[in-house]
Amino acid sequence: MSVLHNQRYLRDIRKELRNCPTRAEQLLWMKLKGSRMGYKFRRQHSIGSLVVDFYCPSCKLAIEIDGETHSDPVVLKKDSQKDAFLQEKGYVVKRISHVAVVEDIEGAAMRIQSWCEELKPSEN
Repeated sequence: MSVLHNQRYLRDIRKELRNCPTRAEQLLWMKLKGSRMGYKFRRQHSIGSLVVDFYCPSCKLAIEIDGETHSDPVVLKKDSQKDAFLQEKGYVVKRISHVAVVEDIEGAAMRIQSWCEELKPSEN
């Protein structure tokens, strides 16, 4: 793994985030872990100095679950900066609301699977 991924100094932060997931993160991880949808995902994975909620290495897909605080202008600006950094590094960032995951986990999982299908590398 390159030095861009899982910087050692972020290890405790990643561990804390994995140990204290939101309800939406718990539900979504149950769908994503163990390559259940045909794609390997990591949770609370760091890229550079940022930690993303879920990351699919084969698709270079970062998934962020946005809760209520993500409507705050300060948080929106940070989200925009995070997205710009990740996109500059070649990653695709997809955001899904906490409510969408909690109220329709099956629909959220299907949406993520379709994103992976769109992004998966072609096998030539």
